[in-house]
Amino acid sequence: MGQVSEKMIATRVTRMLGIKYPLFQGAMAWIATGKLAGAVSEAGGLGIIGAGTADARWLKQEIDAARKITSKPFGVNLVLVSPHVEDNVELLIRENVPVVTTGAGNPGKYLPRFKERGIKVIPVVASVALARRLARQGADAVIAEGMESGGHVGEMTTMCLVPMVVDAVDIPVIAAGGIADGRGVAAALALGAEGVQMGTRFICAEECPAHQRYKEKVLKAGDRDTVVCGASTGHPVRAIRNKFVRYYLNREKEGASPEELERLGSGKYPAAALGGDIENGSILAGQVVGLVNKIQPAAEIVTSVMEEAERVLRQRLGVELWSD
Repeated sequence: MGQVSEKMIATRVTRMLGIKYPLFQGAMAWIATGKLAGAVSEAGGLGIIGAGTADARWLKQEIDAARKITSKPFGVNLVLVSPHVEDNVELLIRENVPVVTTGAGNPGKYLPRFKERGIKVIPVVASVALARRLARQGADAVIAEGMESGGHVGEMTTMCLVPMVVDAVDIPVIAAGGIADGRGVAAALALGAEGVQMGTRFICAEECPAHQRYKEKVLKAGDRDTVVCGASTGHPVRAIRNKFVRYYLNREKEGASPEELERLGSGKYPAAALGGDIENGSILAGQVVGLVNKIQPAAEIVTSVMEEAERVLRQRLGVELWSD
């Protein structure tokens, strides 16, 4: 592997956050820990701890773990429907975490308090309407996430969503969903994004605590091995096909109620991600699983992706997006 050049891709995102590369690590619940986030940030990206539904005690532990690894900026993702969200907001303010990303709701009520402390707030959006609303409320940037992503998904593809959001707001847009290498970074920049977020690729980072069997399932998966489940519940999720997914989809096709489907899915993701149950658990991953082919250090992922992005932009597109 070569080296990323001394001149780097620079955008409003890199300047605003004080990071080397416009590359975010996705905030995967349970497995986006302080160890993974710290390693990504230390390598020049933005590592993000996935708070999920965890309480403030767990989150403080992971923040401390990240700070033992790096003094560079990192972030925490808040799931706004978590029963612990209020306590976690208080913790992030006390700890003065540099960046907060949010999902599953509108963070508007928390924005003034975060901004008072200089904390950058970057919500995940799946529509132009939400992006506009959050920009008006004072979000520093938005992550436009397409349905190619793993876990909870929206209805629009990244290719369509990103340029529409870029045209709709004046704040920076980070593209997410279906990005796993430098070609994806270059494509996102061509669409007008000023950064990218990758989740599935980092499942196979050495620092990621996902179970080895979970990682192996990701490595073996091909282009058609993920499927969206739970569309009838209003909370669709993308996962890799397995015994559980086939049963779930059959019950959904047979007309199972949203309540039954919610019960079926409860606890299935950690059972796979942490417990290694790859037949009866839910293996959340994006459509880019077919591009993930090895387990490697997080720093190697960051630098190899950015090296490829530079090469694509220079050699194929002739783009000059560089700064000293």
